[in-house]
Amino acid sequence: MVTMQILTPHVYWAQRHREIYLRVELCDAKNIDISLQENTLQFKAQGHGAKGDNEYEFNLEFLEPVKPEFSHKSTQRQVDVKIQKQTKCWWERLTLQEKKPLFLAPDFDRWLDESDAEMELQRKEEEKINRISVESRVRKDPLFGLKKGYLFMYNLVQFLGFSWIFVNMTVRLFILGQDSFYDTFNTTADMMYFCQMLALVEVINPLLGLVKTGFFPPMIQVAGRNVLLFVIFGSLEQMQNKPVVFFVFYLWSTIEIFRYPFYMLACIDTDWRLLTWMRYTIWIPLYPLGVLAEAVAVIQSLPIFDETRLFSLPLPKALGGSLSFSYTLQLYLVLMFLGLFINFRHLYKQRTRRFRRRKRKVN
Repeated sequence: MVTMQILTPHVYWAQRHREIYLRVELCDAKNIDISLQENTLQFKAQGHGAKGDNEYEFNLEFLEPVKPEFSHKSTQRQVDVKIQKQTKCWWERLTLQEKKPLFLAPDFDRWLDESDAEMELQRKEEEKINRISVESRVRKDPLFGLKKGYLFMYNLVQFLGFSWIFVNMTVRLFILGQDSFYDTFNTTADMMYFCQMLALVEVINPLLGLVKTGFFPPMIQVAGRNVLLFVIFGSLEQMQNKPVVFFVFYLWSTIEIFRYPFYMLACIDTDWRLLTWMRYTIWIPLYPLGVLAEAVAVIQSLPIFDETRLFSLPLPKALGGSLSFSYTLQLYLVLMFLGLFINFRHLYKQRTRRFRRRKRKVN
């Protein structure tokens, strides 16, 4: 009969203000025996560690008092142990003895310094408060579910509309090539009219408290698009067969087929990581390109408005008879790029906050 050698496994530790985390490197652990008595943790198990398949054990006497209750979870690669501190505090080390045991090392996958751990604790407390607030709001607001349902259906309809435009334009591009540039308006304008008229509710929703976003960012985007769609493309037949219409519509629809499903899933508290990344990343190149395409369309329309005198402002004959609408559009060009800066900064802050929260959650 062969007697197994008793060895000490590698143990990695990390702490928070209320918990101690231990990670015991022991594969396929079995016969796990863990006890916590008189502030000392005793661990014994059989498994495959640094010295092969053997029986491993260790003892740890903690620096400060801990609660007798603990939890552990065994995986194919390791044994995780979670211990609750008796009081909320930060320990300068793990063990009562000043000299660190040779088998013990920091768990850098979980490691946080005291200030970062304090921030994590505050975040968890804020999330708990927010969750309680949402639950109480659901109980107090009988229309909460109806509002969520309305937002979900709105985003679904917009997603389907812009998806139809995107697929239609993509298929025609593959079949007709560059010839598809010249009849984009005739083939997709009706659906674009519908989607952009429906988008007016995005300006109303913040005013009604249905969404937490501000009023100005959606107002700037919706107003800008509708000026281009209804005033420039819709009222000038000479603009409707220009290639710039294709690029404007294609960039709009590409952005929206990621934005609207993201908001749909948010209505049901679902986060699809790939979609979230696409929603907060793809707009970085596409949004400025979209504004650039819109600016090209406005510039191309200026001589047409000068020639047709459409939407010109009547003036006394002594002042020249009328003021061309093109001057209004030139001012609009300046406001367009100002709106680009405001919206870009708003979206970038959203992206930064989103991924910062996700990074903290992963850590």
